[in-house]
Amino acid sequence: MILDLILRYALGGRQHGFTLLVARVSLLGMVLGVASLIVVLSVMNGFSSELHRRILSVTPHLTLSVKSPDGALLQEVSDFLASQSEVKSSALLLEDMLLLTHNTQQHGVRVAGLSTAGFSGVTALADHIAEGSLEAVSQTAFSVVLGRGVAQRLGVRVGDEVTAVLPTLSITPAGVFPRQRRLQVVAEFEVGSSLDAQQAFVSLDTARRLFARDIDSLQVALHDRGHVDTVIGRVANRFGESVDASGWQQSQGSLFTAIRMEKITVALLLMAVVAVAAFNIVSTLTMSVTEKARDIAVLRVIGMPRSQLMWIFMGYGGVLGGIGIGVGAILGVGLALHVADIAIFLEHFFDARLFDPSVYYIGRLPSELQWLDVVVTLSVAVFLTLVATLYPAYRAATLHPMEVLHDV
Repeated sequence: MILDLILRYALGGRQHGFTLLVARVSLLGMVLGVASLIVVLSVMNGFSSELHRRILSVTPHLTLSVKSPDGALLQEVSDFLASQSEVKSSALLLEDMLLLTHNTQQHGVRVAGLSTAGFSGVTALADHIAEGSLEAVSQTAFSVVLGRGVAQRLGVRVGDEVTAVLPTLSITPAGVFPRQRRLQVVAEFEVGSSLDAQQAFVSLDTARRLFARDIDSLQVALHDRGHVDTVIGRVANRFGESVDASGWQQSQGSLFTAIRMEKITVALLLMAVVAVAAFNIVSTLTMSVTEKARDIAVLRVIGMPRSQLMWIFMGYGGVLGGIGIGVGAILGVGLALHVADIAIFLEHFFDARLFDPSVYYIGRLPSELQWLDVVVTLSVAVFLTLVATLYPAYRAATLHPMEVLHDV
């Protein structure tokens, strides 16, 4: 009987005109709120994954540094890494900060010296070369690969030379001056992130001569970047304080933390839309209680307990909210899975570019549906819907039948 009344009130279409309008508006608001939240979270996941892929394709997942340069220790660490199933590859690394100048322009960059194995096995720098040849950096002494942002800042192109101010001093009869060295620009890379304006690459031999010190680091690529902490723990247990380990969370963590905070902020803002739609159900149920006061009074007179009346109106609101949540989930998941195709269709239809690669570094709208986001969204929407039904249901249960029937 309770289920029959719930379905009759929710789906029977017996509401008055304004009550029916409010019910449909709250239903539509729930559909749009849930669908929008799923789609926006998926798009933000897509941008985050795209940024992870781009940045971590040219930076190592893990960097290990020995406190005092020791070739034997580095070899021992390299052999240890080769025995770990999580490690994809490792290579020697020597990096430091340098000041690059050209004419009147100057810019500080982090210069990483990599071996041939480092360029091909640990990083995927070759996939991001915008101009020039990556092979030339290993074949030409004192050559450099600049990020496109660095090249634009200095006003240089492939084939030009830049001057590197070295971290050592030259003592001459005229005084003490910093050493300088000219580097030929053989290639430019473009990742589409802040690395383009912060990073440069040279060969390992060039780095050793520029920095005037021995190799003291290894860069490591993992099969899964999520295993960084596991590998760091094993290295710490094996080598103790003689080896310092730094994961990608330390080198790029602030950027990805900011992206995660943006996702949480946007989720909270869109959840407010779901909350508004859920609490519109309060208005719908409150008006329904007023309209059906005679029915409620009759049910109370024939002996229906107040608890069952509460369940009827909570079920009524739950059915309304459940339909909106279900349709919104189906619509949101469908849009999240095909949002890139939809964006392409809109570009062709309106003959416009939504994402200009020269501005946004990507030519499509990325989307990555994570089912955990869907589950959390639906759970919160269901909770808000149930909370919204409590007051109208309580009001229906506490209605005095004699007062209602007396006015009939």
